[in-house]
Amino acid sequence: MKTTAIVLAAGQGKRMHSTVQKQFMILKGKPLLCYSLSCFQKSREIDEIILVTGEESIDFCKEDIVEKYGFSKVRTVVAGGRERYDSVYQGLLACQDCDYVFIHDGARPFVTEEILARAKTAAVAHRAAVVGMPSKDTVKIADGNQMISQTPNRSLVWTIQTPQVFSYSLIRKAYEKARDKSMVNITDDAMVAEQYGNIKIPLVEGSYENIKITTPEDLILAECILEKKG
Repeated sequence: MKTTAIVLAAGQGKRMHSTVQKQFMILKGKPLLCYSLSCFQKSREIDEIILVTGEESIDFCKEDIVEKYGFSKVRTVVAGGRERYDSVYQGLLACQDCDYVFIHDGARPFVTEEILARAKTAAVAHRAAVVGMPSKDTVKIADGNQMISQTPNRSLVWTIQTPQVFSYSLIRKAYEKARDKSMVNITDDAMVAEQYGNIKIPLVEGSYENIKITTPEDLILAECILEKKG
């Protein structure tokens, strides 16, 4: 059973207010992207890695990340697309003889082997699995005028993380169906699988430390997490 990790590093990171793309920003001496790649490189659950980045960053990724840090599982570096779902699709096209695929945001540096193992076990049993954590906060649903329209039961609310893991044939077919439709409201890969793969997906516990670096404040938190990890 062959497993491939598609690591997405094509985002612009506009909310970081930096001229450097967030996945390449330096965190404790290394580019942010290196942390998630390192986990996949060392993992017993992953056979190879497809790195998806912007066309202009391909050479940088090959030379200053893959070769420099010895990420031998990275089989290829491919150009992404305009939107996240375009980049995922390019990653799917680059997979070879793959049974299960882990789709991960390169801006989440703290994925762990334990998370990967739990997600893979669930995906093999159900053909898909999504990593997340129960929400710590009460969530309000707003109407078009920023007025509260409903309050979902907090015990049923999860915040979703990556990786999201799928049978390769399932997610590839679902993406091909979705690309014939409007994908404007698609915000994660699970939505594609749910809507076009006709499947119910289990939630798998990730970690509250499995944060996504989106704003400058997240970098401060990431540094604290690294210090805690030693």
